[in-house]
Amino acid sequence: MQKLLLFVDKVSTWVGQAFSWVIVALTLHISWEVFSRYALDHPRAWAFDAMIMMYGTLFMMAGAYTLAKNGHVRGDVIYGFFSPRAQAILDLTLYIVFFIPGIVALTYAGYFYAADSWRINEHSNITYEGPPVYPFKTVIPLAGAFVLAQGIVEIIRCIICIRQGEWPAREEDVQEVDVDKLKHELHVKDEDIAKLDKFVVQQERHQ
Repeated sequence: MQKLLLFVDKVSTWVGQAFSWVIVALTLHISWEVFSRYALDHPRAWAFDAMIMMYGTLFMMAGAYTLAKNGHVRGDVIYGFFSPRAQAILDLTLYIVFFIPGIVALTYAGYFYAADSWRINEHSNITYEGPPVYPFKTVIPLAGAFVLAQGIVEIIRCIICIRQGEWPAREEDVQEVDVDKLKHELHVKDEDIAKLDKFVVQQERHQ
């Protein structure tokens, strides 16, 4: 079971990292549009449409990745005081009551939303040369499917935690620096840091 959970984590991670390159494309696109508009006096009417689509794609396709890394916003001030089993019970309740119905509805409705867009060869009507919209709308059910798959994995994790009393492992990825772990690995104590601070202050006074 753990191998299956980690496999879905890896898929969500790969998808999130792959679509993170949209940031680069979006940055280049905006930079060129600014240069073209103000330096060349040649703005492109469809540029704003493209920006919205690229940002929306990045935002939606990062959903499963963020869920896999347990990075979505929650009330950690209160949540952090709960035991792992209590956290799992709360998470499981919220997944069943809110997450599953919402994501299933998004994926289901998004499929027909995208299908209609492909059927009519929809283009943006904001400008006369608007870009095609159907590829962007296809992202909606696609992102919903990835988030749903990751959500099912999270539900299984909640059940395992309720039974075992601790959270199962996740796929590792780039994380913020754990200061305590770093000090342990470098064999540095708080007393050593305090002495170094005192030494630096003394040296500055002598200067």
